[in-house]
Amino acid sequence: MSVFGAYAQYYNALYHDKNYQAETVYLDALIKKFAPHAYAILELGCGTGRHALELAQKGYAVHGIDISEEMLASAQALCAANPAYENKLSFSWADLRTVRLEKKFDVVASLFHVMSYQTTDCDLRAAFETAAAHVNVGGLFIFDFWYGPAVLTQGSQVRVKRIETERVKVTRVAEPESQESANCVNVNFTIFVHDKKDNTTTELHEKHAMRYLFKPEVEALFAQYGFECVAFEEWLTGKQQVSSSWGVCAVGRKL
Repeated sequence: MSVFGAYAQYYNALYHDKNYQAETVYLDALIKKFAPHAYAILELGCGTGRHALELAQKGYAVHGIDISEEMLASAQALCAANPAYENKLSFSWADLRTVRLEKKFDVVASLFHVMSYQTTDCDLRAAFETAAAHVNVGGLFIFDFWYGPAVLTQGSQVRVKRIETERVKVTRVAEPESQESANCVNVNFTIFVHDKKDNTTTELHEKHAMRYLFKPEVEALFAQYGFECVAFEEWLTGKQQVSSSWGVCAVGRKL
């Protein structure tokens, strides 16, 4: 089940400062380095479609799946608003743990910590099995995630984010609770939405469980599902991961 409920309608606003273009440049460089002839991409957990659009603008054909109907509605609207890329973008509802499209792709990508939402060993194995079932030999499985040493070293802190649009003011409070026995952090979100038009404030609550991963378990999962780990590095910088690298990217090539 999707954890993005009412939260989904404010997702793009809350992440208006996320640099999707820079992230796509980084992803494109990884693809060109390890699978230079790649064209077709399957995105597991496509969200509102903003990575997919950026990838389409770079010439890739992208099919995105997501379990959140609200997110998919935003992705479809984004596609409709960019008709020049309509033939390179498609989206469908699916659970990334169980989906089987009976089609293979050159790259399977899962971005913005989607893999960290796979909180159990069963979920993680299912996600890797899905990737293995959909990628061509020599193709790539690329994903980013919360890096265990950074989470344990830095700890999780309460964070407050405020954004304002023409219609609303949104304040999001994120309060983490560590579950070290499960390698997870439960992030409790409280979201206050003030509607400027009718001067009302709505309070929303959601809990997102996030799993942090370690290099040996990622390498073991790659090997179990027929991938060679060809890159394991700090997200966006490409530097070797260290204990301050909260976001890390792993790349597996299908054998």
